[in-house]
Amino acid sequence: MEIFPLTAPSNSRRVVDLSHTIAEGVITYPGLPAPTIESYLSRADSPSRFAPGTEFSLDTISLIGNTGTYLDSPFHCFATGADLASLNLETLVGLRAEVIHVPIKSGRGITPALLQNRDLKGAAVLFYTGWDRYFGTPEYGVGAPFLTEDGARHLVQAGAALVGIDSLNIDDKDSSGERPAHTLLLAAGIHIVEHLTNLGNVPEQGARFTAAPPKIENFGTFPVRAYAEI
Repeated sequence: MEIFPLTAPSNSRRVVDLSHTIAEGVITYPGLPAPTIESYLSRADSPSRFAPGTEFSLDTISLIGNTGTYLDSPFHCFATGADLASLNLETLVGLRAEVIHVPIKSGRGITPALLQNRDLKGAAVLFYTGWDRYFGTPEYGVGAPFLTEDGARHLVQAGAALVGIDSLNIDDKDSSGERPAHTLLLAAGIHIVEHLTNLGNVPEQGARFTAAPPKIENFGTFPVRAYAEI
């Protein structure tokens, strides 16, 4: 049987993939396990179960929710918070994107100073730090940019719908254990997307952002296919 390649329509809008590829053995967050992928039914075994010329590949994947580019729901931090199955798709799909460029000279902590004069109400606020260039390397886990507590408070007051970053964590992993950005944002029902990539290909304004996880009960964080429509 001839297999035809999948191609986008010639009149399609431009879509920028903002997700890291999930692959066996690739660690997203230092100290957490890498995903494992195994075959449940191989193509070689298909002839024994199906008609000649019919074959399938059925596979299993074992991963922690914090793998690749993933979304945190309120349940991630709060036992009574909304889990993945409870999220309103309108807060995940087609959000107006506000891309915030974070200069290297500004330091690791992202403060409200970078958020002035931006309309953030109902928006997906995406921090472009460039840290994604280290993804999959030891450098990725040390000294990463993060959102300060004051920055998180500003976003809550501004009414952001979602906050994303192309870095290791929205909080400072190198701190003594406090996670103010997670606590403040998720308590306000603001979703968090971590480990984005390719934000340099998205304009500061004018794009639409989508990041929707599977509908899983009693689960707080899971990989998403995040993308921007331009």
